[in-house]
Amino acid sequence: MLIKLSHAHVMGTVIAYLIGVCLVPLVISFSKKEGLVDVPNERKIHTKPISRIGGVAIWASSMLTFLCLVCLSYYPYGSLLSGILLGGSLMFLLGLVDDIYNLDAKFKLFIQISIATLVYLLGVQINNVPFIGDIGVFSYPITLLWIVGISNALNFIDGVDGLAGSVVTINAITLAIIAVAMTPPNPMSALIGFILAGSMLAFLTYNFNPARIFMGDSGALFSGFLLATISITGVMKAATLAILLPFLVLAVPIMDITFSSLRRIAKGKSPFVADAEHIHHKLLHAGFSQKKTVMILTSVAIIAGALASLFMGSDTIKHYFIYIIAIVIIMLLLNFIKVLTKK
Repeated sequence: MLIKLSHAHVMGTVIAYLIGVCLVPLVISFSKKEGLVDVPNERKIHTKPISRIGGVAIWASSMLTFLCLVCLSYYPYGSLLSGILLGGSLMFLLGLVDDIYNLDAKFKLFIQISIATLVYLLGVQINNVPFIGDIGVFSYPITLLWIVGISNALNFIDGVDGLAGSVVTINAITLAIIAVAMTPPNPMSALIGFILAGSMLAFLTYNFNPARIFMGDSGALFSGFLLATISITGVMKAATLAILLPFLVLAVPIMDITFSSLRRIAKGKSPFVADAEHIHHKLLHAGFSQKKTVMILTSVAIIAGALASLFMGSDTIKHYFIYIIAIVIIMLLLNFIKVLTKK
């Protein structure tokens, strides 16, 4: 199948980046004035207060991009799009309140389940699994587990400068390409993926080590929610083994949240109690620098995405490598420019 990106996909990525790269400095300035910074402690690896509300720029650039596309008449209306944007915005608000007031973990989980329930009622549902078919009443708990799990998984890996943003960018591009390659294609899910990638690249411009801003819970929950929902609407609607591809694409956050939760439960602790034993922490303790840790885990995400794209066919993997190589080059250039400006 020949994959063709619509004008909306290309424009969405570019517009999201341009808006985001202008918004992030404003968010950094505002958060410093208001004291909305992440203070170092024994669990953190940064040594000075850093702005912790980068999610504001990520969410705002994504929403403003959709508004621009509406004005340009490039907006691909879809029955599930409103549910995804509404749910994503609610997840963002929950994360933002948590970034400011440090909410109780059980309360956050309750609100996340409520948001996932709302989105489920709006049609974002996992209804079929391979070898079984229609899962009936199990659709609701499985959908909730996926949405809430992936949303929190991105929060779990947000512990090293540039890590979560890099993984989200690769995952978003991969899911977007697969959504376009599906039969029938899902341009709406692909558009969300490309816009998220553009917004995240803008954030990464200021988040690569040494970071000037963190995405915080607001950015992690918003990004994780979008990845979870577009994987459902763009890929999991298939009645074939392709439904399993999101598990491969999102391998890095899934592995981390799975092992972290099992480890904490085995110790008799709540899986939501933060610690310093995530995969990135273990790499740092093994002697790898922050940049090498990001490179290793981003490479895992790229390889996982390549395997998922290969499953879709030779044309898909070809386009995957074209876009991933372009994204990686952009990331390296942004990092290089940041290093030069610091000298």
